[in-house]
Amino acid sequence: MIWLRRHSHTAVALALVGFLTACGGTTTDKDAAAIIGDLAANGVPAKLGTVYDENTDPNKLLGRPNGYLSKAEFTDSRVKADKAGSVEVFEDASGAEARAEYIQALGKNPMLAEYTYVKGNVVVRVDKDMAPSDAKTYEDALNKIVE
Repeated sequence: MIWLRRHSHTAVALALVGFLTACGGTTTDKDAAAIIGDLAANGVPAKLGTVYDENTDPNKLLGRPNGYLSKAEFTDSRVKADKAGSVEVFEDASGAEARAEYIQALGKNPMLAEYTYVKGNVVVRVDKDMAPSDAKTYEDALNKIVE
């Protein structure tokens, strides 16, 4: 009886680890500019804009501790803005999730709200002026790109 209880806990723990790895363990080795190219290839009218480096990054997170590995902006003809959004690529999924949570917390202020999509180690940020159905196309494309 004790043997069964001990092993059932082990089985549950192993199943949980496998589930968490499957959900959050996906990553890509592509940089932000390549992801924007892939978004366009998947039917989203994203056009590459500014590609940041460690000196031009407005958030001062590029290459820094707990920051992203690459960041690039994109435009979209469906939004009358200089930029429709950006892509940030992190070392791992936990970095991307933490960034998305931070952005969403800021978004509680309506002036700072935006659409934020995360898949694996990639965060796609889309301007709030985009129609919800148009913004969703970014999420759908991202889910095809990062598997």
